[in-house]
Amino acid sequence: MSIDSITPAWSRLVLILALGLGLSACTTTGDKPAAGGATWGGRPIGAPPAPNPGLKRAILKRALGEWEYFGRQTVVFRGSEESIPHVGSWEDDNATYSDRVGMYWRAAGKAGLNGMDCREPWSAAFISYVLQGAGVPGYQFRPATAHSVYLANLIDESYVPGRWFVPRRVRDYSPNPGDLICAPRGASRPASFDGYLTPRSLQGANTHCDLVVAKSGRTLESVGGNVRNSVSRTTLELDGQGHLQQVPRRPWFLIMENRL
Repeated sequence: MSIDSITPAWSRLVLILALGLGLSACTTTGDKPAAGGATWGGRPIGAPPAPNPGLKRAILKRALGEWEYFGRQTVVFRGSEESIPHVGSWEDDNATYSDRVGMYWRAAGKAGLNGMDCREPWSAAFISYVLQGAGVPGYQFRPATAHSVYLANLIDESYVPGRWFVPRRVRDYSPNPGDLICAPRGASRPASFDGYLTPRSLQGANTHCDLVVAKSGRTLESVGGNVRNSVSRTTLELDGQGHLQQVPRRPWFLIMENRL
């Protein structure tokens, strides 16, 4: 199903978003499983797939391998402060790294770019490279040069049984290794209603997603491409319920749960 296809449930949500209507808190059940299972914006999410922990480990291993390739750059968000305790290699340092970025672009179906094209954000191409190389088939994740494109596809198809990645609201769900955590890139963020987004609301949105690689207590670690000009590992704080904390540079708006 294309991202332009809007089911009746999505049509109602799009109308609410367009009109800017508000509903009281008691009218929503969030992503909590109901009699028919979990939902997204009132539409049931498909039954989960059979567990495949080996594939999930392969995804994490590939992301961490790329981080090590780029010199293990680290970024830390603590409160509203951001620091870079260790600086790694950057996309345009030399051909070793710029050509690697070119591999990411090719995995996303766009040849002719590399790390020397510094004005071209390559974080979605990085995610595409990691998942594709780990063995995630195209029918479960379609490689894309923009996060908004694959996010819209994943949301649009989340009702299909056996989907590996499904949307979760930031306030409902504590992310785990293998999940994708997403924030806007720039000042604007995709339109949502009560934390729910439609495929259409993501069209053309500037976004960024990291892959969660570790979790311990109230600390979460993720790996992302084109983060401070490199493949970086970012340390984040969780709140008392294990939810992502909003920070100025990462106002999280969506999590894609990896159900493997």
